[in-house]
Amino acid sequence: MEQWVGCNALVTGASSGIGAATAKKFIEAGINVIGIARRLDRLEELSQQISTDETKFYPLQCDVTNETEILGVFEWIEANVGPISILFNNAGTLVVNPLGADGDLNIWKRTLYTNCLALSIFTREAIRVMKAHDIDGLIINNSSIAARYVPNHPLPNSSPNVYPATKFAVNALSNTLTNELRHEKSKIRVSCVSPGLTLTEIFRYEPPEVLAAVGDSIPFLTSENIADSVMFILSTPPDVQVISLIVPSIYSVICS
Repeated sequence: MEQWVGCNALVTGASSGIGAATAKKFIEAGINVIGIARRLDRLEELSQQISTDETKFYPLQCDVTNETEILGVFEWIEANVGPISILFNNAGTLVVNPLGADGDLNIWKRTLYTNCLALSIFTREAIRVMKAHDIDGLIINNSSIAARYVPNHPLPNSSPNVYPATKFAVNALSNTLTNELRHEKSKIRVSCVSPGLTLTEIFRYEPPEVLAAVGDSIPFLTSENIADSVMFILSTPPDVQVISLIVPSIYSVICS
């Protein structure tokens, strides 16, 4: 882990859940964090909670569905913090929206943009920075166990939707980028972490009794569980690449 002390990490979707928990772990490990999200007040509150005299959390507001705002984030980082060595593509959205006759194209587009296109834009810009500064960096994409199989769980406000399809795409994008970087003989590494059911704000519209019933059969993971998994990826030496890390709860069923 010492290799990252003093480095800068960019965390998307950092205002809550997995993003906030991972940012906290990064700070504790001596890694400066640029945290982005739409809710600036939540980011500023988190900055006050976790920043130290030596290691800082920099809150930046950004709508990840706006490429101009994303490019502005990288311009600000370069001018005010310095190049990043780590990118954690964590931002994601899940909105209930049928795939059949009642499907809403605008919701499909926003989900695809947030979960796939924004991830690709952040990755492109991060690689440009890493190459320009000769940094053997690390890109970690937050996928989902739903990228392994389409779950059929009793969470009425979380399915049906295009979310599983976007997470299948995240895995494919990660593997494609890995192959591309290998052909270039680059030492930038790409990893993909696939959490199982994790109790975050993504399930905020589910009735408490429904969440409790699901949790009785398949215990929910916590954001800290996934943050620990991200830290494991960071702990590996530079000549080791964790291609995919699947993190289900103990009673989950995995279909490859």
